[in-house]
Amino acid sequence: MSQAIQAHEVINKDVLVLGAGGAGLRTAVQILSRRPETSIAAVTKVSSPQKSHTTTAQGGVAAVDPKDRLDRPVYHMFDTWKGSDCSADQNVIKTIVDSAWEQILWLDAHGLHFTRNEEGRFSKRTFGGHTLDFGGPSAFRAIFEADRTGKGIMDTVWSESLKNKVLFINQSLATELLFRDGRCIGAVLFEAPKGTFTVVLAKATVISTGGLGQVYKITTNCRQNTGDGLALVLREGLPVMDLEAVQFHPTGIVGPGILASEALRGEGGILLNKDHEPFMEKYAPKMKDLAPRDLVARSIETEIREGRGIVNSDLNLPHVWLDIRHLSEYVHKVKLPEITGFFSKFIGIDPRTDLCPVRPTVHYQMGGIPVNVFGEVQQSPDQIMPGLYAVGESACASFHGFNRLATNSLLELFTMGKVVGDRIAGYLREAPEPGGKPAHFAEKTSALFSGYLEARGADNLWSIREALREVMTEKCGVFRNEQQMSEAIEALKELGQRTRKVGLTSSSLVMNQELVDRFELDNLLTVAMTIVVGALARKESRGAHSREDYPERSHDYQHHTLAYKQEDGGIVLGKRDIDMSLHQEGGEHAGQFGLLERKY
Repeated sequence: MSQAIQAHEVINKDVLVLGAGGAGLRTAVQILSRRPETSIAAVTKVSSPQKSHTTTAQGGVAAVDPKDRLDRPVYHMFDTWKGSDCSADQNVIKTIVDSAWEQILWLDAHGLHFTRNEEGRFSKRTFGGHTLDFGGPSAFRAIFEADRTGKGIMDTVWSESLKNKVLFINQSLATELLFRDGRCIGAVLFEAPKGTFTVVLAKATVISTGGLGQVYKITTNCRQNTGDGLALVLREGLPVMDLEAVQFHPTGIVGPGILASEALRGEGGILLNKDHEPFMEKYAPKMKDLAPRDLVARSIETEIREGRGIVNSDLNLPHVWLDIRHLSEYVHKVKLPEITGFFSKFIGIDPRTDLCPVRPTVHYQMGGIPVNVFGEVQQSPDQIMPGLYAVGESACASFHGFNRLATNSLLELFTMGKVVGDRIAGYLREAPEPGGKPAHFAEKTSALFSGYLEARGADNLWSIREALREVMTEKCGVFRNEQQMSEAIEALKELGQRTRKVGLTSSSLVMNQELVDRFELDNLLTVAMTIVVGALARKESRGAHSREDYPERSHDYQHHTLAYKQEDGGIVLGKRDIDMSLHQEGGEHAGQFGLLERKY
């Protein structure tokens, strides 16, 4: 490494967790429950784990109570499979759904204050795409803590991590993975407050760095969600999977883009066009406003495209209305106070008396780092990278396929955290020591950061970042076509060229936010290009990936997309089979897990 870019410290731990949100910390806590002597370091990009994106999740967690007289886990599996547009992995669906209630009880026992009804039982609410009896009436399946369920989960796992003396490394970035003898042995970190680079050597490394919403202009994601973990593995020659599967939540609050939770529609909220007409019955005659998110998002965009949206000069963005005026004072003030309060806080309206402006906003990355059912990172469809794991939104097992059902994200987060924690605990029994620093460690980090500091030019990195987000929003959004995506690829190449002309105003390493922004810009460009290349190659419409020029789902694309980054920056695509074991193994309900027609 250069004199300016050198490792200042080496830390040895049993486990390194990159990303201290709900998924990463649930994994850490599970490891410690099995092996209390395990030493763990957890890295977070923000100033405290309590500022992780998990805390923003609102509506609840899908889980079937075994004592429920109407609901059954197999109905939840069916809804997840159908909701995914037949592209989730059925072995993963079964693993997660079967363990859901056990994990609800774990959270309850460890201090999460789930909302309860007057009988003292868990309250439940319904969300889009959740049904009884294989597509029958809506299922009340979501367990919740008011409208701050993610915050409750985060409080719980953070508290357990502190009790077990997890070492937290805050405001830090993973810049490079380290390998020896064909296995992962840790990572290089940039600790922004000190301006130093740290090597953490570990028997097991977990990537749980969250999503990539900042690739788009309007998003529910926090400022830090720039696809860092995805770019990290791509730089190492490892694949990512299904990045073209980006979820647009139907009801982002126009202006800030903040999420107006699906819980509002679960309580009876109705979408209206400019003529105050409920329109979802045209698109989903049975489930209407509680259809899956991809369908509702396309319906809203269609209303806007066909001139039935509202163009509000104050908001400067076409939208539709969400009507929650008829909901009770109890819903507004007790059940969903934070969500309804967002409208008054951020755009100055009272949702008890005013219509609420909403439109689709980027919300969730359904693809990610390909892992098997145990969270082990795959180098290829049939080979794992020993010592390397991924969990949460940065991972793709795949539980969601090409469309995630509401409340399944928090479910995957802590359920797979438990599964991955168990797997790592077993691995640690026989895992070799990582040894000392590899002979040529941190070469990628040195090249990256030296290049940032030594670059000269007048181009502005924030103007490039905003141009990137404009390109992705306009040319690879809710609706996609070949011409626009081809234009997007050329535009992203040009933006990549422009980054070479970005000079930083400060050469300091200490608390240099501009330097962090520059690193994030490279990550955003990498994942944006991967999204568009995958979307262009997938000549069909499936879930959230909607091609205007190929409007039907095609059997030719009944597979996952693997994407690898080449040394010249190009993206090469491969395939991974979609697991259909629930269908193939036969049994009472095998027919419900075939290639279903997706109607709601």
